[in-house]
Amino acid sequence: MHFTIQREALLKPLQLVAGVVERRQTLPVLSNVLLVVQDQQLSLTGTDLEVELVGRVALEDASEPGEITVPARKLMDICKSLPADALISVRLDEQKVVIKSGRSRFSLSTLPANDFPAVEEGPGSLNFSVNQGKLRRVIERSGFAMAQQDVRYYLNGMLLEVSNGMLRAVATDGHRLAMCSMGAGIEQPDRHQVIVPRKGILELARLLGEQDGDVSIVLGQHHIRANTGDFTFTSKLVDGKFPDYERVLPRGGDKLVVGDRQLLREAFSRTAILSNEKYRGIRLQLENGLLKIQANNPEQEEAEEEIAVEYSGSPLEIGFNVSYLLDVLGVMTTDQVRLILSDSNSSALIQEFDNDDSAYVVMPMRL
Repeated sequence: MHFTIQREALLKPLQLVAGVVERRQTLPVLSNVLLVVQDQQLSLTGTDLEVELVGRVALEDASEPGEITVPARKLMDICKSLPADALISVRLDEQKVVIKSGRSRFSLSTLPANDFPAVEEGPGSLNFSVNQGKLRRVIERSGFAMAQQDVRYYLNGMLLEVSNGMLRAVATDGHRLAMCSMGAGIEQPDRHQVIVPRKGILELARLLGEQDGDVSIVLGQHHIRANTGDFTFTSKLVDGKFPDYERVLPRGGDKLVVGDRQLLREAFSRTAILSNEKYRGIRLQLENGLLKIQANNPEQEEAEEEIAVEYSGSPLEIGFNVSYLLDVLGVMTTDQVRLILSDSNSSALIQEFDNDDSAYVVMPMRL
């Protein structure tokens, strides 16, 4: 095996692929990246047995085909340390990979390519293509609400739901729920749901570019696969039942608050400074045209903000975890937002003022 490549051309796919590789591994080969040269193309593969990422680069200079695995982290550090315009030559010499660039020479240990695990291919049950930028937006607008290490393992991921002409992402950690939908040319008469694990969602979002290109998605029984041409991403699915999110959406809230997103975000951030560091609770008091935000902490310190809002319902006092409100306002993009409330014990529904494609539910706190 031998190939020559520009540093920049190698570094971009290598950084993405190495992101999947875990540093501490039970199997030594899992901390390696698989290099395959074939038909003037180099492919790099990293996996942690849950998520697999394959990056591909066309080789301009003559190359010799072959395959081998090398330590991902070390290869990436070597590439990063070379000058930006460096030309890198990589050759397999007996059991070592020799990397040369200018006057630098490195030799890396290897493990056989046969030892490298492949994520089993299950039959794909549903194929469709969507715009990369739109899919990324849907993931970013709902991913923050995923649980991190919940015993309800099915919450440590994101529900992707495909139905006729629509793709929807839903995430919840039991205290809040985020949901975002996008129109997509998908012909699927009945609902198809899969749960993608947290790590898989984060890697997929990293992979999706801002560009207008499409990504083709395959939803199999046990895997999701995404292909952008340069990359193929595969992740195992979480085997579990996601909660019925439609039952969580508050219905019949009669109190509508409309406010300026940026002003609310800044006021919540300031009030949060003096909230209880552990529980992060703040109190909202609503009366005609006015929202009062209060926080206090065990040190008897207090913060208070007043903001003019559009509100004409009866007075209401309700408590929330301020971090949850800030997360929601942080992913929204419109100037105005609306909160729909019913009483101090019911969840709030938060949406962009003139846009129904995303919805956020935040449970109240007792203060």
